[in-house]
Amino acid sequence: MPGVVAAYIRVSSKTQSLAMQRDAIARSAAARGEEISAWFEEIRSAKSVARPVLDDVRRRARSGELARLYVFRLDRLTRSGVRDMFAVLDELKTSGCQVQSVSEAIDFSGPTADIQIAVMAVCAQVERQAIGERVAAARARVEAQGGRWGRPPRMTPQQVETAKRMRSNGHTVRAISKAIKIPLRTVARLVCQKTGRKWGPRALARHERRTQKKRDERATAEGADLSSRVPCQ
Repeated sequence: MPGVVAAYIRVSSKTQSLAMQRDAIARSAAARGEEISAWFEEIRSAKSVARPVLDDVRRRARSGELARLYVFRLDRLTRSGVRDMFAVLDELKTSGCQVQSVSEAIDFSGPTADIQIAVMAVCAQVERQAIGERVAAARARVEAQGGRWGRPPRMTPQQVETAKRMRSNGHTVRAISKAIKIPLRTVARLVCQKTGRKWGPRALARHERRTQKKRDERATAEGADLSSRVPCQ
């Protein structure tokens, strides 16, 4: 039974789209009279070859399931250097899986294939390092100007103060969330920082019940203590 024709597409972050790679590969395969039977999609940096979806591709190739693997560019497989690039390509080739790059005219069976692959691997690694340097420089510039790197905070300073005040007055996290119109998890992270836990809906509900129970027990104990101090008439 012949192996299937597959495609591996990858981007580094959720803000990037896989659509362009998918469209280019589908058109290239159609031009060769082939149809992609299995799509492997991954949103992860290529600084390491240890990636779940790529690992699955390699496992399927080793088991003889894949006859051809389309990629948009070779750097979709790895940007971690020449050694890793050759390791992945050699493993796929040895397993009987042919790699087809739709953006690079490489004859993997030709005498200059290794040289072309090495050059592209080095370029991909240099590009990844340059991206890291640009990000680091941008972060340093923002922080030097007194800014905050990363996503903007979900809560304004006024909302933070309101949440803390309501919490100190005995309000539940759910009530605070509704009052200031901020997601429950965000409020939970703020008012429950001392616990060091990540709160899911069920865990948060249990925590609220235990907190309320302790308040009720404390109030009952204080009421009983006051009653015992009242002198008999």
